[in-house]
Amino acid sequence: MKTLQITSSTTADIDAIFDLYDQGTAHQAKVATKVWKGFERSLVEEEIKEKKQWKILMEGEIVCVFATTFSDPLIWGEKNEEPAIYIHRIATSAAHRGNSFVKHIVEWAKQYAIGHGKQFVRLDTGSGNEKLNNYYVSCGFTYLGVNLLSNTEGLPEHYKTGSFSIFEIKL
Repeated sequence: MKTLQITSSTTADIDAIFDLYDQGTAHQAKVATKVWKGFERSLVEEEIKEKKQWKILMEGEIVCVFATTFSDPLIWGEKNEEPAIYIHRIATSAAHRGNSFVKHIVEWAKQYAIGHGKQFVRLDTGSGNEKLNNYYVSCGFTYLGVNLLSNTEGLPEHYKTGSFSIFEIKL
C-alpha cells in the first residue's frame, strides 16, 4: 500500500471534505437505508478551527476524512462521562474505497486517545447495515447494540429519525 498520513484538515480542504461527504452519501444510498442528509459548512469550519477535522493523505491526495470529539452526550448518554474519543463522519473517496482506511483511523485514534488520557475509542452508525457493523467489529470495535435517541437538537439531520448502532474499543 502507498504511504498514508493522517493530519489535521485546513480551511483549504473544505471543498474536498464536502466532495467526500457527497461521495459517501451516494454510496450510502446504494448500500444502506439511512443516509447522511448534508452537513452545515459552519460545523466543518469550526471543527477545522478546533483541530477536530482530519484527513488521510495518500501520495499527497485527500482520500478519506473524519472528525473527532471528546464529548458526545446526545448519542452516548451516561457513557459520555467515561473518558473517550468519538469518531464521526468517516468519508472515503469512491476511487479509494476498499483500502481499509478505518483500520488506519482506529490505530491512529488509539494513540491519539491514549495521548489525551482517554480509555475508549467510540463511534456510531445508522442501524440496519450489517455489512458495515461487521466491518467495524473486524476493525477491533465491540458492538454495543442499538441506541434510540431521545434528544437530537443540535445533531445533523440524519440523527433525527431511526436508531443507531454504537461501537467502542476499550484501551
